[in-house]
Amino acid sequence: MVIVAPLFLLVLLEAVLRIAGFGYPTSFFVERQVGGKSVLVENGWFGFRFFPPALARGPSPAVMEEEKPAGVYRIFVFGESAAMGDPRPAFGVGRYLETLLRERVPGTKFEVICVAMTAINSHAIVPMARECARYQGDLWIVYMGNNEFFGPFGGSKVFGAQVPRVAWVRSYLALQRTRVGQWLVSLLRRVSGNRDLPANWGGMKMFLDQQIPPGDPRKERIYANFQQNMEDIIQAGRSAGVPIILSSIACNLKDCAPFASAHIPALDGSKLEGWEKIYQEAMTNAERGNWAASMPGFTEAVRLSPNNAEANFQLGQGFLASTNYVAARRFFEQARDLDSLPFRADSKLNNIIAETARRYSGEGVLYLNADEALAPPELGIIAGEECFYEHVHLNFEGNYRLARALGEKVLTRLPASLLQRQTQVWVEREVCAQDLGLTDWNRSTVLEEMVRRLAEPPFSQQVNHDHQVANLAGELAECRRRLRQSAGSLEQVRRDYEEVLRKNPGDHWLHHNYAEFLAGIGDLGGAAEQMRIVCELAPEHQAAYLQLGRLLARQQRFDEARQCLEQALRMRQDVADIYIELGQISSRQGNLEEALKQYAKARTWHQDDARLCLLEAEVLEKQKKRSEAIGSLREAIRLRPSYWEAHDHLGMELGLTGEFSQAAAEFEQVVHLQPDYAEGHLDLGIALARQGRWSAASEQFQTVLRLEPGNGKAREYLAKLEQLRANGHGP
Repeated sequence: MVIVAPLFLLVLLEAVLRIAGFGYPTSFFVERQVGGKSVLVENGWFGFRFFPPALARGPSPAVMEEEKPAGVYRIFVFGESAAMGDPRPAFGVGRYLETLLRERVPGTKFEVICVAMTAINSHAIVPMARECARYQGDLWIVYMGNNEFFGPFGGSKVFGAQVPRVAWVRSYLALQRTRVGQWLVSLLRRVSGNRDLPANWGGMKMFLDQQIPPGDPRKERIYANFQQNMEDIIQAGRSAGVPIILSSIACNLKDCAPFASAHIPALDGSKLEGWEKIYQEAMTNAERGNWAASMPGFTEAVRLSPNNAEANFQLGQGFLASTNYVAARRFFEQARDLDSLPFRADSKLNNIIAETARRYSGEGVLYLNADEALAPPELGIIAGEECFYEHVHLNFEGNYRLARALGEKVLTRLPASLLQRQTQVWVEREVCAQDLGLTDWNRSTVLEEMVRRLAEPPFSQQVNHDHQVANLAGELAECRRRLRQSAGSLEQVRRDYEEVLRKNPGDHWLHHNYAEFLAGIGDLGGAAEQMRIVCELAPEHQAAYLQLGRLLARQQRFDEARQCLEQALRMRQDVADIYIELGQISSRQGNLEEALKQYAKARTWHQDDARLCLLEAEVLEKQKKRSEAIGSLREAIRLRPSYWEAHDHLGMELGLTGEFSQAAAEFEQVVHLQPDYAEGHLDLGIALARQGRWSAASEQFQTVLRLEPGNGKAREYLAKLEQLRANGHGP
C-alpha cells in the first residue's frame, strides 16, 4: 500500500491532467495530416522543457514521413541557431546541402531534416538525437557548441539552474515528460515568482549582466557536461547504425570584436590608469589607420593584462594588417576565448569535438574542420565578414561554403549504387540560389533584419561596431541598387519561381520565399496565396499564420486576417507580434480602445519594444491625446535611440504644438539616421523656416530636390523663400 497507493494517485492525476488538456507534448515531432497523409511535423512546444514559458524558443518547420519512403536518403542536422540558418532557415546550411547533393547525384531524393533550434545547446540535442534514432536516418550532422555557456543549464541564470550535473538535468527533463511533472514545475515557478528571470525574450542582451570571465569555475563544469552530452549523442547514433559527421564550430574571428573584456587579475588604480593610457594611444593610431604605430602599444597592453579580450583582438588586427596571419589568428582566437560574454564556441569546446571525433573515427564518425571550410588557407584560415553576418551566424556565402565541405563528407558515406550516378563537380552558388528561390528581394529583408539586430546590445558595445554596421549597410545599399536596376525583370523572377516550384511543389520554404518576393513587389494577393500554401504544408508553423494574417490585413481583408492571427494564437499565446497585428487591425477599423488593449497584451510578452510605443502613440494621436502620444514617442526613443521613425513622429507632434525648435532637433536626427529620406529633409526644412532660419531651410529643400527632383512641395517652399528674399525679408 505504501508503494501502490501513491503510484495509483499519480497515475490518476496524470490521467485527469491529460483529459483536462493540461500540459504539452515533449517530443520533437508530432503527428499531423498534410494533404490527407499522416506525417511528422515539428512540435512548437518542444522548447518548454528547457526554457521558462516566456522565453521558450521553437523549432523551424520540419515535415517528414515516419517511415522513410523507398529511394530517399535522409540526413538529420543537429545544432543551434547557426545550424538552423538564422536569420532565415530557408537559406541555412541544410537547405544548401540538400540542393548541392540533389544536383551532384541526380535521380536521388535527398531529404535533409533540420532539427536545430535557437538558444538550445547540447542538453536539448541529446533527447532530439535519441528520438531521431527511430526515424531511419542515413546520416547525422552535428554542428553545436555556441550556446553551451548561455543556453539552458549553462553558466547563466537567465533560463534557470546554473550548470547542474548531467544526471540532474536528465532527471528534471524526464519529470517534465509527464503532465504531473509539468504541473509541479509550473507550480514551483509560480511560488518562486521567477524573480531572476526576464519577463520576455530579449535576445543576447538578456545576458549582459551574466558575464563568465576567463578562469570562472563554471566553465570546467560546462566542458564536462558538453563532453558527456556529445558522447550520448554519438551513442544514440551508433545504436541506430547511423554514421555521424561531427563538425567544429566556426565563428567570425577577424571582424567580430569581443562582447566584454576584463582585467584578470585586476589592475589596481595606478596600473589601470597606465594601462588605459597606453591602450588609448594605440587605439588612436589604429583609428587613423596607422597600425605600425599602434602595435607597440597593443603589445604592451596585452603584456600588462594578458587576459583582456579586447586588447588581444586589437593586437590581432595589427598583425592582420601586416599580413602576419599566423600571429593574427593566434590573438583572434585568444580574444574569442577570453571574451567575458562567450557567445561563441571557444577552443576548448572545439578541441572536445575534434578529440571525440578522433576516438570514434573507426566507428562511423567523421570530423569536419569548419574553419578550414570557410576561410582560405592563404589568409591563415581566419574567417570573417565574408562568411558571417555577426559573430556566428553564417551569411549566404558562409552557408554555401560549409554545405560544400559537408557534401564532400557525405559523398564518402553514400552507397556505391548512388555514386555511380554522380557528376564530377559541385554546382556554383548561383545555381543553389535559383533552386532555393533566393533573390535580391529575399536578401534585402535578411540584411535589413541584421542591421536592426546590430543596433542592439551587446553588438552596439563592440569596439568595431561601426565597421560591422557600415559593412552590412553597404551590402544592403548594393542590394537595393540591384533591385532598382532589375525592376524590368520582375516577370522573369516570377517565371523562375514558378519553374522551381513545379519541380518541388511540396517545398514550403520555396512557397514562403515566393510569398516574400511577391509582397516585396506589391502583389499582396499572390503573396497571400503562397503563404496559405505554406500553412497547409507546414500546419504547425505559427509564423506562417502570422505572416498570412499580415498580408490579408494589408489588403483590408480584416475578418480573414483575424482568423489567421487567432489560429497563430492557438499555437502560441506568447508571441507579441500577433497581438500587435490584431491591434493594428483594430486601429485601422477605428476601434482605438481595443487596439490599445491588444498592444497592452503584446507588452506582457515584450516589455521593452520601442515599436509598441510608436504604435500606441499613433492611436493616441487619433484620440487627440497629444501629450500622451509625445510621452510614448519619447519612451520609444529612450528604448531605441536610433529609431528614426519615432523621431519623425515626435517631430511632427512637436510641430503641431508649435515647438518648432524641438521639432527641428528631431528631424535632424531623422536625416542623420536616414540621409536619403526626402520627407525628413522636407519636414526639417519646414521646421527651420518656421523659426526664421531661412538659409538652413533652403538647404534642406534643395536636398529634397536632389533626392526627388519632382517633389512639388520642396519647389513650392523654395519659391516662397525666394519671394521673401525678393521682398527684403530674411537673409
